[in-house]
Amino acid sequence: MPKGPAALHFTGDPEADALLAADPLALLIGFALDQQVTVQSAFAGPLKLRQRLGTLDAKAIAATDPDRLLEIFRERPAIHRFPGSMATRVQELAAHVVDEYDGHAEHLWTEATDTADLKKRIGALPGYGPMKITALGSVLALRFGVAIADPLVPPHACLGAVDSPQALADYQAKKRARKAEMRAAKAG
Repeated sequence: MPKGPAALHFTGDPEADALLAADPLALLIGFALDQQVTVQSAFAGPLKLRQRLGTLDAKAIAATDPDRLLEIFRERPAIHRFPGSMATRVQELAAHVVDEYDGHAEHLWTEATDTADLKKRIGALPGYGPMKITALGSVLALRFGVAIADPLVPPHACLGAVDSPQALADYQAKKRARKAEMRAAKAG
């Protein structure tokens, strides 16, 4: 991974935030879990998984018995509010990283040839759609200096701009306001 921050301030937990910055697979897992839960909860998931499984190695996660992985996700406090579907998604993500990048999650962006290739690679990850392509792209561009991700940075508030706990609070407030505007426009 290109030199980046010592931590990504997404969780409020220094250990979880440092893991996200240091381990590319942790970052991808955090984005996979970022669905119908808070940013803090989603991105705390990789640390919980590593603590419970003993590793965040893609090959190990992919090879874990699905029932065992489900137990790990369900253990209280649960890693996600939908432990079954998210345990499956994380295992599929790990298998994809093994199959496509020989277990090295950072190869997703370090070996991408251009922005279009990066978008295609991110979009091929299990559970990643257009919003996650933009969100991960913004983090890669703004926090890790991945130049080919620069065009993915949106003109509105984005997770990639979060560089402190206060910036996370500001981002979440702007996101709520943007969603409210979108709902109002749709209703009107």
